Amino acid sequence: MKELRAKLNDIAKRRGIFWNSYDIYGGVGGFYDYGPVGSLMKKNLLDIWLEEFVYKDGLFLIDAPAIGPEIVYRASGHLEKFTDYMVRCKSCGHAFRTDELIKDYVEFPDALSPEEIEKVIREHGIVCPDCGGALGEVEEFHLMFSTRIGLDKIGFLRPETAQGIFVNFPTLYRINREKLPMGVAQIGRGYRNEISPRQGVIRQREFQMAEIELFVDPEDKFNEDMIEDYSLPLLTMNGENIKISAKEAYKSGLVNGYILYYMVKIMKFMERIGVDTSKVRFRQHHREELAHYSKDTWDCEVLISRGWVEVLGISYRGAYDLEHHMRYSGVDMRAFRKFKEPKKVRRSRVIPRMEILGPMFKGNAMKIAQQMEEIEIEGEKKELKIEVNGKTYEVPPEAYDVVDEEVTLSGERFIPHVVEPSFGIDRILYSILEHSFYEREDSGYKVLRIKPEIAAIKAGVFPLMAKEGMDSKAREIMKILRERGINAYYDESGSIGRRYARADEIGVPFCITVDYQTLKDSTVTIRERDSTEQKRISITDLPDTLDSLIKGKLEFSEI
Repeated sequence: MKELRAKLNDIAKRRGIFWNSYDIYGGVGGFYDYGPVGSLMKKNLLDIWLEEFVYKDGLFLIDAPAIGPEIVYRASGHLEKFTDYMVRCKSCGHAFRTDELIKDYVEFPDALSPEEIEKVIREHGIVCPDCGGALGEVEEFHLMFSTRIGLDKIGFLRPETAQGIFVNFPTLYRINREKLPMGVAQIGRGYRNEISPRQGVIRQREFQMAEIELFVDPEDKFNEDMIEDYSLPLLTMNGENIKISAKEAYKSGLVNGYILYYMVKIMKFMERIGVDTSKVRFRQHHREELAHYSKDTWDCEVLISRGWVEVLGISYRGAYDLEHHMRYSGVDMRAFRKFKEPKKVRRSRVIPRMEILGPMFKGNAMKIAQQMEEIEIEGEKKELKIEVNGKTYEVPPEAYDVVDEEVTLSGERFIPHVVEPSFGIDRILYSILEHSFYEREDSGYKVLRIKPEIAAIKAGVFPLMAKEGMDSKAREIMKILRERGINAYYDESGSIGRRYARADEIGVPFCITVDYQTLKDSTVTIRERDSTEQKRISITDLPDTLDSLIKGKLEFSEI
């Protein structure tokens, strides 16, 4: 398995897929650059993601800043809870994530307390992987990168893109004409100050994310027809490995309907982009390893040379995020649920006295008053505790009046629940590379069997020899293809076999060869990467044929 990674990393750096950032200075762990080939592969992957998950489902797409003020991450819970456990070697001083050190000895390393982690290290005699030295005590390490906004405001690089969606909920809900369900997507960079990123692009400190927040009314009945009858590989929190149809998983109550909807879409997406779906499963989080915001989470894991690796997660976040942002900001994050028929109710309504609140709370008085108006008083007037911007304010009874009234309500306000599929694009792309890599039995040449839609370069155009007008005709064809939007390149160096091999190594699906017959009848040979078969085709038909092959509308055997 290490040999596979070594071969793939060699191709990646040598042929422009990815390499360590800041290499001329010795590199910095957890940062990678994508080269001319890798950048286009990633773009193509994201284009398909947008098509499958955003355009087809009619979601909103937004683009929020990567830096947020401290209050956002205090409200989200990241400031307090976004940590990993680590240990340092007493001899060499190197630091290690404890879950990586103990994962071979316990089933759920993320679920253990510091005391339990130290017990596992002690009982199994785990030592420093680098020098064999003794390990120190378990420490907590905060994973967010901090920075300053302006002169004196504390900020953080976002550890996920989700908060940029949550803080915009009131605006997006209005744009959506106050209707649910409402899906909002965002593609962007996430930043996590990993303790010891030693797994290549699988664990980076800056990485590409694609996330969806689906806002739903928890009282709405889920439409079972949304779920296709698709067989899903599941590993439950009880350790059961099962293959079950999505419909059966819903009927049995094993998995939430919205999560199942995305599981099916994800399996089809994986198949389309070239991940081997026989090496894909959905693993349910053990209760102790759930994130602070999650009620239920299923990780989509892919089997690669490092074992089962999480490439995306689907979480049922409930009302956690909107509830906390509402409490900390004082802004109403609720939606409106209309009753079938109006209801008459009696209630005791709070009326803030601004002449008292203003001098008492100054700039926060209006936000405090807005929250007070949402409170219903039962019994005697009492001191109210109101939370705004992460701070709790005590409002005395004399700062408000109470009015008993009968009102007719057409509906009620509530905090929506959220279902979140969160994709790690770098990990998915790496899985594609591993699953597509092979070596030809006859020549030993290395090949990436990448789907044409994902491939950075769709066609290589080669003159059989760079003379007698074959080279100029090949360049002319390359220009025609590029103008059609088909990314093609020209290569005249070395034998035609070596040129094919170079194209195969970066996953170019089709190669066009200009030969003597081309000069006679304006036809070329088109070679398919995986079968190495060749067909003769007219130059006039070439752009349409290639376009259909790339989009999967035409099989090579049908030419």
